Order: sequence, then structure tokens, then C-alpha cells
Amino acid sequence: MENIIGLKDLRENMSVYAEKIKKGKTYIVVKKSRPLFKISPFDEDSELWEPVVDFTKIKKSGVAINDLITRI
Repeated sequence: MENIIGLKDLRENMSVYAEKIKKGKTYIVVKKSRPLFKISPFDEDSELWEPVVDFTKIKKSGVAINDLITRI
């Protein structure tokens, strides 16, 4: 089956698989012929994910945690 990949293969070719997953492909990752996990594209409509603020857009070097806490 082409949707079953070894853990070692995934580690060695992560960028290749990341692009394929981004395009909709799903894989079952195995180690020693035993399934470990399934990796699939993220569902943007899922309620399991909250947007995260990219503080580098506010300040290129990021925002210090103490500055952030004092502003909250």
C-alpha cells in the first residue's frame, strides 16, 4: 500500500511527506511493521485548533514575556 510508510522513511524525507500531506495525502506510519500513528492534513474548520499570535509581526525579535504580561 502506498499510504503506509516507515518511521525512518518519514524522518529522512519529512519535507517531501509534508508537501504531500499539505496537498491532501494521508499516511499510516509504521515501525517494525506495527502501526504507530496516522498523519493527515489539518482540517482548518476543526474546533481543536485556536489561532496563535505571531509576536514577530508585532516586533521582529519577538515580544518579551514580561512586556506581554504587563500589557494584559
